[in-house]
Amino acid sequence: MQFYYGQQMPLRILDEAEFWKEQEREHTVVIRALLVNLEQQYVDALKEWEQALGKTHQIVVSYVETVVRNTYIYEQLQQQVIQLITHCLDESMKFVELCRQIKTQSEVAKDNVIAKTVLDHIIRESEYFIGIARTILYGGNQVWGQQM
Repeated sequence: MQFYYGQQMPLRILDEAEFWKEQEREHTVVIRALLVNLEQQYVDALKEWEQALGKTHQIVVSYVETVVRNTYIYEQLQQQVIQLITHCLDESMKFVELCRQIKTQSEVAKDNVIAKTVLDHIIRESEYFIGIARTILYGGNQVWGQQM
């Protein structure tokens, strides 16, 4: 992600979060469809994640709409965006943890080469977002005209 967006940086950050939260939500469906006989505990967890990620996605969309409508991003809104990205980061890390658990502990997945490949791909995609979020939150880059 490039850091030359200046005043539009909150929108750029939110665009990334919007895309990746929807991707993760869709990945819960992909995993359940791929692993038809997946243990019920994982099916239930993935359904809960689908709901949680969908909710986060909706919140991100509402922030996108707020940022788009404002010509100046006030400090309070900046702080709310940072808190939301922090939540998105934490959520993605926990989702990756679940995917790894399914990959290594599910009897249906652990010997299924295709399932492991798909889970590895899903994990890599979420880790990409995790890297973006960490860079935004902890990278010390000039964001919105001030140090973060």
